[in-house]
Amino acid sequence: MIDKIKALEKVSRLLDPQQLQRDKWNAEVLNYSNAFINKLGKTPTYVDSGEQGKDIYQLDITEEATELSTLLESTTANIDEVGINPASGGHMGYIPGGGLYPSALGDYIASVNNRYAGIFYAAPGAVRLENMLIRWMCRLMGFPETAIGNLTSGGSIANLIAIVTAREAHDIKARDIEQCVIYLSEQAHHSIQKAIRIAGLSEAHLRYIPLDEGLRLSVNALEEAIIEDQQKGLRPFFINASLGTTNTGAIDPIEPIAAIAKAHKLWFHVDAAYGGFFKLVPELHAKFKGIEQADSITLDPHKTLFLPFGTGTVLIKNKEKVLKVHHYLADYMQDTIGANEEISPADVSPELTKHFRGMRLWLPLKLFGLKPFRASLEEKLYLTRYFYHEVKQLEGYELGPEPELSVAMFRYLPEEEEANAFNKKLIHAIQKDGRIFLSSTTVNGVFWIRVAIVIFRTHLAEIDLLLKIIKEKVAELS
Repeated sequence: MIDKIKALEKVSRLLDPQQLQRDKWNAEVLNYSNAFINKLGKTPTYVDSGEQGKDIYQLDITEEATELSTLLESTTANIDEVGINPASGGHMGYIPGGGLYPSALGDYIASVNNRYAGIFYAAPGAVRLENMLIRWMCRLMGFPETAIGNLTSGGSIANLIAIVTAREAHDIKARDIEQCVIYLSEQAHHSIQKAIRIAGLSEAHLRYIPLDEGLRLSVNALEEAIIEDQQKGLRPFFINASLGTTNTGAIDPIEPIAAIAKAHKLWFHVDAAYGGFFKLVPELHAKFKGIEQADSITLDPHKTLFLPFGTGTVLIKNKEKVLKVHHYLADYMQDTIGANEEISPADVSPELTKHFRGMRLWLPLKLFGLKPFRASLEEKLYLTRYFYHEVKQLEGYELGPEPELSVAMFRYLPEEEEANAFNKKLIHAIQKDGRIFLSSTTVNGVFWIRVAIVIFRTHLAEIDLLLKIIKEKVAELS
């Protein structure tokens, strides 16, 4: 048996490479990373490849090792050069993610030290770091020091945690669900509907509140719906408001909705996944009035703090309510009893095992300070207003509502063709061009082209290029 163990040890030690090998790999990855970043201004933002990265299948898992250089070459050809390049300043579709370089370093550190950041007992410093970040976000939103939160994989899990916590806070049992009512608008992010289903609330009544002329949730219609449902003997319990809808960037009237929620004793959730960090811009403070009255808030640092995908946050004002849902203690974890100086992330989330996400957020915030984040967000606001103003001067175009954040909608109105059909061709032409990537949406049967200016690498030159491309493609299609 000893001989067998020693033979296995010799092979298994390959998993723990020595510094010489690590240095070689580090140099190769660093060269790859620098090459990728350095050529961003010269590579397409979108490539519709015929093969769509199929050659990656040539590197399926086998018993034998493969050289890193081969793997990086395939990564470049089959991943980096196909589809949308979300690191490009030309990416203005959907709500783009970011990709700050220090976040990659933070992930590297977190992967090397492999701290288990789910339980305070296991990694007290890591948990303190993440809770410190949560407390900073609570202060930013006006939540009290007693509020709690979690760094999630994104807004979808953040919204799920909020909805499940609201369900338990209102003591809703299975027998009650058919009488319960949830209020949202048709512009609410689809992850809200998905979370409602996962939370076992599919049979609750979903009230889609009408929108005002700015595509914001109508306050009067909301209160009328709640009163009407109460008179029917139903059980209203949850309101979702959006601080920056994905489709249009609209901000629901937060303060009046908060007052309605308080008057009728409903849980008030603000989905600020896209818009939340615009709170850093002093000019926008008025639009956030009332957010401190919310029961829960969703934020996405991987949107408007420009972090890599996989970085969301939920903030919940009432600590006891969220602990009631998620806190469990297994027998094998009895050693952790008493180590409770800080709330453990596993106690406020469905996740027990989790990546140490805090490093990817803390490192760039500390290396840069808040000043460049604030400047970049303000720049995006002004770039959006500039785009909107420039298109407004052009003949034959229709614009959506005045941008509240950094999303604008436009379409061209051709003289001899149906507008929806023309704009479908226009968005495809822009995407096929590849220099800039935009996306589209449909609101009340009208096909719109969206411009979402969120990437930290998007500057005036990219907006001027976009305006040039739009004019070119309209001329070609006309």
